[in-house]
Amino acid sequence: MTGVRGARAASAAPARAARVSRARRCMLGLTAATAVLAGCASGTTETASDPTGTTAPGTTTSAAPDATGTTPQGTLLVADFGGDTVTFVDPGRDGSGEGGAPIASVEVGTAPYGLVVGEDGRAWVATVEGVAVVDTQRRTRIGTVPYETETGPVTTGEYRGGGMGIALAPDGRHVYVGVNVPGGNGTVEVIDTATREVTGVADVGRRPFDVDVSPDGREVYATNHDSFDVTAVDADTLRTRRMEVAPYGTEGGLGSWLKPHYAVVRPEDGRLLLPFEGERLAVLDPRTGEVTVERMTANTHQHGAALAPDGTLLVVGTGPIGADDEEPSLTVRTPDGKERTVPLDGPHEDVAVSADGRTAYVTGGFTRDGYWNGITVVDLDDEEDDERNEPVRLEAGNRPLGIAIL
Repeated sequence: MTGVRGARAASAAPARAARVSRARRCMLGLTAATAVLAGCASGTTETASDPTGTTAPGTTTSAAPDATGTTPQGTLLVADFGGDTVTFVDPGRDGSGEGGAPIASVEVGTAPYGLVVGEDGRAWVATVEGVAVVDTQRRTRIGTVPYETETGPVTTGEYRGGGMGIALAPDGRHVYVGVNVPGGNGTVEVIDTATREVTGVADVGRRPFDVDVSPDGREVYATNHDSFDVTAVDADTLRTRRMEVAPYGTEGGLGSWLKPHYAVVRPEDGRLLLPFEGERLAVLDPRTGEVTVERMTANTHQHGAALAPDGTLLVVGTGPIGADDEEPSLTVRTPDGKERTVPLDGPHEDVAVSADGRTAYVTGGFTRDGYWNGITVVDLDDEEDDERNEPVRLEAGNRPLGIAIL
């Protein structure tokens, strides 16, 4: 992706606003819900009560919750970057994608990007105007938390202002969202999940594609695409420090494709893993700022990333940016560094993995042109030369980017 070069030293942030984070993985077990969901076909419009925050004007759904009044476990939730909704998707038989389909949509705001879901079933969705709060069990929006950061006019598309990456603190008490400010440095805004209010803002780099939190909850990391860096934010004081992550250098600035996009935090040591171009995996030690580089093999432009429960790294390859690059793929990299690549049909953006580590769900939205309105379901148990179970393409929403498993 093209971007802006911004090699600045991060400074302590006042209490402003920085709320956007990438809807990073919610790894909960999958159960077959097709039979229940198939019987829910009527559309409804509901108005959600909103004791705090901005009241939702309405919630449009194409299916009601199941007979127990809740959304079935294993349902997929995607952020519709091409619209103003999140979409609930039945993952099909045994979560395989076979027989699955969208079952409901909820209005959340313009061009939703990332989302994250807490143990209480609330989803936090980064949109242009603010972070929408969705009750995933009842499928209603219960409010929106406006940003404190000024991001300019409400627009859509790859460079729109507003929320991007988003993450939830380990204790569930705070949400951290990366807010893009077109033409300038972004912020990370801190939201109190109990009051649904912004309690602090930290200055970060340009276009915070992704937001992650350390395993102990003490630091928040904004991966800043256009400034070739990661900003570490102290969760208590909001003091910041900039760590350059540029294994290809920073030459080319705005026009460079060789920038960080998404990261994952390795639980055992707190290091950040940032894939680049299917060629290099930058491993960032946030305690020292030191970056080491490991070899990757997919040779394709890469975006979304997720960790399976056993430490396997999944990385989405969006497709070629140069004449010698390979086509879109999903890299499956075991903790010992062994890799295999699963071909994908067309560009994709982000990925979530089931709690048992057997299934990956890859969104087809993509931030640039070439997207498609669906999810590719990949059986991770398949061997590299096993063609019995080809990836399944599952219809899902409108240009889906962020994804979570309920």
